[in-house]
Amino acid sequence: MNQLSSKDWVLIKQRLTPYLFLLPALIILGLTVFWPALQAFYLSFTSYEDISQPPQWIGIANFLKLWQDTVFWQTLTNTFLYLVGVVPILVIAPLGLAILVNQKLRGMNWFRAAYYTPVVISMIVAGIAWKWLYAENGLLNQFFKALGMFPEGIPWLTSPNKLFGILPISLASVMAVTVWKGLGYYMVIYLAGLQSIPGDVYEAAAIDGSDGIRKHLDITIPLMKPYLALVAVISAISATKVFEEVYIMTQGGPLNSSKTIVYYLYEQAFTNLEISYACTIGLVLFLIILGLSILRLIISQESTDNIKV
Repeated sequence: MNQLSSKDWVLIKQRLTPYLFLLPALIILGLTVFWPALQAFYLSFTSYEDISQPPQWIGIANFLKLWQDTVFWQTLTNTFLYLVGVVPILVIAPLGLAILVNQKLRGMNWFRAAYYTPVVISMIVAGIAWKWLYAENGLLNQFFKALGMFPEGIPWLTSPNKLFGILPISLASVMAVTVWKGLGYYMVIYLAGLQSIPGDVYEAAAIDGSDGIRKHLDITIPLMKPYLALVAVISAISATKVFEEVYIMTQGGPLNSSKTIVYYLYEQAFTNLEISYACTIGLVLFLIILGLSILRLIISQESTDNIKV
């Protein structure tokens, strides 16, 4: 048997050293993320209503129950409406803000800080503040009453009625908080992209007659496409996992009109103690998030390639 030379040992040591540095993090991730995820996957095929008893294997019964669960499909629909309502705004509006604060004018740093402030505010604080604004005698209803509009007030968080027959008022009210919180965060992403565009490009476009709003249509938006796609995927993942806003402001009500899939998972696990059924819902949510995450990785790779070019 051939003995390894000193050169071979050095090569092996060089290859193993990075993994030794990663080992503590991998152990922590394994114990706190991967192992619980495998347990949840196993529990989705069992009945585990009584935590004092071992889980009993029931196969795909939980998935059949999920297929017939009208509340689950309603929460899935609400989550889809959340995506459709929130993501387009969080893709377009922050770009406009980024273009605005990218101007070389006095006081723009203060505007950047003002737009970013909601991002650093705790969601609990933001949810409570907006809940006060939405109250029957809150600032919003008082404002409309002062204008002579809606004298009885708008039941922002307590009405299951739907706007245009599609979007529940309570869900739309919660979506407004998500948009308010996310504008500054995505603005910073766009701002980084805008500052990477050379000024010579705009000067050349101005010579060709592309100025004002037109320069953004001709130059800014085409060059910002990787960032637009990236923000779309990131905001979609965040909207799919929305929980804090719903928990603080409506708790899924009224009549499940604002209940999302993550809140339904929480309700089944910690309110109804349906642990195995909650794991089944979590598995479905995992597949949705996995698909969006893969899309994000693809877009990130394309964005990197475009930036290098």
